[in-house]
This record gives sequence, structure tokens and C-alpha cells, in this order.
Amino acid sequence: MAELTTLERRRIEAEVLIPVIRAMQEAFGEEAVNAVVARTIRGIARAQGEEAHRETPVATTRNLATWMGSGILAEGSLVADVVEDTDTRYGFDIRVCQFCEMYGELDAGDLGFILSCNRDFAFMEGLAPGLEFTRTRTRMEGAETCDFRYRARPAE
Repeated sequence: MAELTTLERRRIEAEVLIPVIRAMQEAFGEEAVNAVVARTIRGIARAQGEEAHRETPVATTRNLATWMGSGILAEGSLVADVVEDTDTRYGFDIRVCQFCEMYGELDAGDLGFILSCNRDFAFMEGLAPGLEFTRTRTRMEGAETCDFRYRARPAE
């Protein structure tokens, strides 16, 4: 059986989680429920990053570029322009995000960031603890591009 893409996994998760989240928001309030969901998703993402690191250690920006290029960026659900690729820095801008489109189709654009983008920092902490990750904008929040930037941590 072929492995599901990340987009396919997120759609399956979303089709289960969105109705549950909506019911909980109605019962307990949107802000409280969103905070619990966001925290839980980050915990799951961190554990998934650690598992991925055990399978394929990512210690350098070159490792990360290879890992991304054969993983999420190769799946086709994100279209990215690489803007940096050196021994100490790796960065790309996402200009097409099918995750954003999918949450819109599911009438859950407001939950897309919590369920997908929210994962990125925690996942990277688990996957590549030696790299710094920054992102200042996302398509999910209305920006034209998402700006993913990674760099080697300075030696202490």
C-alpha cells in the first residue's frame, strides 16, 4: 500500500477534527478550545519531529535541504522557491499551498493555521534541534507567501 502524502493525512485528520473542534468551540468557547487544540497539535508535531530525527538525523542545513527536497516539497502540495541554500542557511518561500486551499474547501480556513502551520516550529525542534527556524508570515494567515528560513545555530 502506498504511503499517504502529508496533504492526504491532514485532510483525513481535518475531516475528523473539524466537527469535534466546532462542537467544543460552541460548548466551551472558541478561544479556550483553540488554545488547547494548538498546544496539543504542537506536542504531537514535536514527537513526530523527534521520530523523524531518529530515522534520518538532520544536523545541517544541507541535510535539511535534502530531507525537505525528498519529503514535503517533493509531494507537490507546496510549491516553493528556494531563496537560500548554503552551508549555514536554507530558505524557501511557499507560493502555492494546497493545505490552505483544503482548509478553505472544508470551510475551516480559520483552523488551518492551528492544525497545520502551528506544527512547524515544534516539528523542527524535534527534527533538527541544531538549526534555528524562523517564519514571519504564512499564506494561511493571508500573506502572499510563507517565508521558511533555517540557519545553523552559532557555536557557543
